[in-house]
Amino acid sequence: MWGSGKKKSKSGGGGKSSFDSASCTALFNKYTTEDDPFAISMEGIGDLCDDLDLDPTVDVRVLVLFFKLGATAKPGEISQGEWNRGCEALSLEGIEGFKKLIPSLDTGFMDHDEFRKFYKFVFQFSREGTNKTIEKDMVVALLQMVLCDRNNAHLNSFCEFLNKSGEENERISLDAWQSFLAFSLETSEGCEEYDMDGGAWPVLIDEYVSWKRGPADTKKK
Repeated sequence: MWGSGKKKSKSGGGGKSSFDSASCTALFNKYTTEDDPFAISMEGIGDLCDDLDLDPTVDVRVLVLFFKLGATAKPGEISQGEWNRGCEALSLEGIEGFKKLIPSLDTGFMDHDEFRKFYKFVFQFSREGTNKTIEKDMVVALLQMVLCDRNNAHLNSFCEFLNKSGEENERISLDAWQSFLAFSLETSEGCEEYDMDGGAWPVLIDEYVSWKRGPADTKKK
């Protein structure tokens, strides 16, 4: 998902307000490549993280940053327009501004509605190309990164279930991703109140509940 490497910069700038858009654009150019000078891809994101002393493989603040910047057009990248609008909204004109912003990027500062939007963004941003689904290994890593500080009673057991499940759950859809969050917020750890015949949840959630309720030897399969 994440990468870093050498890149070649391009020049550019300009602005119409007191915001220093020239500095903003210069910073954007630092992380683009000749192959795509109008978007920062995973390579450039990795380089930005290096400059910010962030590890994008484990630090959820990286994802929060790109959520705040409004990187929604394509998975795994931010366009020049998104970068400019996001930086202006957050008053980010240079790398020092980004560093000062980092402490505020904790998900603990998000209310429920904002976190739900962020949670959906994480899936969309982490897709590859035109794929609508994500490999379960990536889903497990993302869940552990995004929910580890949210006191989610089902996080560890659901990740264990995914790790032990077969090819039928090799790739996870957005619907299943979002359904897990909703399910985990309204269902007790033992799933006593879960209605297997209600038909309100995706099959993946039914399978998880069956696995969790099953005998110990079922979980060892």
